[in-house]
Amino acid sequence: MADPLGFISQPSSLRPPQPAAGGVFRPIGTGDAAGAAGAGGASFKDVLMDNLRQANDAQVEATRAAEDAMTGDRNDIEGVIMATQKAENAFKMLQSLRNRMMEAYDEVKQMRV
Repeated sequence: MADPLGFISQPSSLRPPQPAAGGVFRPIGTGDAAGAAGAGGASFKDVLMDNLRQANDAQVEATRAAEDAMTGDRNDIEGVIMATQKAENAFKMLQSLRNRMMEAYDEVKQMRV
């Protein structure tokens, strides 16, 4: 499958904030510039693709758990319910992210230059 987000590239000035010493997040532009430029944080595309993979893995795990419960290979119904809820929550999170991105796109599309 071709990379659907291959066209996304993120300039270094738009990278997400990186944790400073002690795990405290500071927005880029505050503090030392060398630390922000050398941080090399993950791109938006990489983070998004990783979250998509995790949501897909949760869905596969939930499907496998449900199938195992139906065939009798699995007896813990609580585990099946937990796997299903985890997959549902991951899907809802991704759906919410998509909705937010579409709202932002529509807003940018309506900007006058």
